Amino acid sequence: MPSFLDLERWKRRAHFEFYRRFDNPYFNICAPVDVSGARGRASAAGGPSFSLLCLHAALCAANDEECFRYRLRGERVLIHPVLHGGSTVLRDDETFGFAYFDFDRDFERFAAAAAPRLAEARGGGGLEPRDDDALCHFSILPWIAFTSFSNARCWGSSDSVPKIVFGRASAGEGGRWTMPVSVEVHHALVDGLHVGRFFAALEGALAGASSAVKGG
Repeated sequence: MPSFLDLERWKRRAHFEFYRRFDNPYFNICAPVDVSGARGRASAAGGPSFSLLCLHAALCAANDEECFRYRLRGERVLIHPVLHGGSTVLRDDETFGFAYFDFDRDFERFAAAAAPRLAEARGGGGLEPRDDDALCHFSILPWIAFTSFSNARCWGSSDSVPKIVFGRASAGEGGRWTMPVSVEVHHALVDGLHVGRFFAALEGALAGASSAVKGG
């Protein structure tokens, strides 16, 4: 069950009070991530979807960094026990939809449940946003090796859901593959240190995709 953070004991209380009053309290960090392990697993005969490997690894990393599960509730901070995923899905008519899928630390179970949700969104029409913030919001831009990114926002809202974007994976020297990843978070809840730990956990999971991503 969700619970509320004890603000009186929170060492970031001053930072929370400072940043939550900003007109634009969000910050974004983009960095290249080594995806060689996940790319190798996905390209093997009968291998899983590269996108699903990345989504799963990111959800593992986000769930393990507690402040990624914090959400604003007025002047309070709610802690979700687990985060699930919501991702954009490109359709054949060049529009996109939203797909939502539950988190499971075991990759095989996660992929089996998420794949039909993604297919359903791909074959649907319109947008069906979910009024639920126990999520990470994902977008996938496989055409662009971007170096910066900015998300659409409703200013003045209490949206505190992390936004994570994957770009185009590119081959480099020695067979190393990298992919740009954008992470946008609410600064009242998350600092650069926490985003740095998220990136480290994400890259670690993807580097050991054949074992670590399974959560074994």
